[in-house]
Amino acid sequence: MGRPRIGITTYPRRGERRSFSMPSAYVDAVRAAGGLPLLLPPGEEEPAELLAHLDGLVFSGGGDLHPELFDADHHPTVYGVCRERDAFELALMQAALERRTPLLAICRGLQLLNVALGGDLHLHLPEVTGNEVPHRDAGSSAARHPVRLAEGSGLARLYGRSELEVHSWHHQAVARLGRGLAAIGWAEDETVEAVELPGERWLLAVQWHPELDDASGRPGHPLFGALIERAAGRAGG
Repeated sequence: MGRPRIGITTYPRRGERRSFSMPSAYVDAVRAAGGLPLLLPPGEEEPAELLAHLDGLVFSGGGDLHPELFDADHHPTVYGVCRERDAFELALMQAALERRTPLLAICRGLQLLNVALGGDLHLHLPEVTGNEVPHRDAGSSAARHPVRLAEGSGLARLYGRSELEVHSWHHQAVARLGRGLAAIGWAEDETVEAVELPGERWLLAVQWHPELDDASGRPGHPLFGALIERAAGRAGG
């Protein structure tokens, strides 16, 4: 059996040449964990058809979801909205949830998951939590901050500990949880940093950026390794 085929959602069309793009760290992390990365640009009219050719998914980070998707008003800090990407990824997420396709939702991906299940988001965290925790650096690099995991949660077992330091790059976060989701990770300001569907091992969802962690596996690669293991089981089953 070949490597599990892992679809990775890409950023929207940008620039004069209207190019799709993807930070290479996502691709590198999937490869390092033993997966075959396949990029999924927005625009497919039937996203569910892609799942017939994939063993797992990574929903990547990027710009904000359109506030209309969770019945919120516009906010001046909202950026990078792309209706084409929103529509494509929401349909893909719904199909993946229905089929229980192994998936790893990262940053925007976790927010997308929450909205797909009827939850909503804080539009701008500093207005909710203040600036105690640096969820996003003012410069071009990711911030770092601690996260605590619920004792006995799937992520705590996966990492073998309940305290992590993570790469963070976001200004929005989960407010009201979507149907069936349980919060299992929090920053020091109580921002939700990880969620799960209790009893379901095929879904991994974190607000931080594990793809930015180095190849030593602390703390990023346990997540990608778990995704590839579960995708391989699906491919072999």
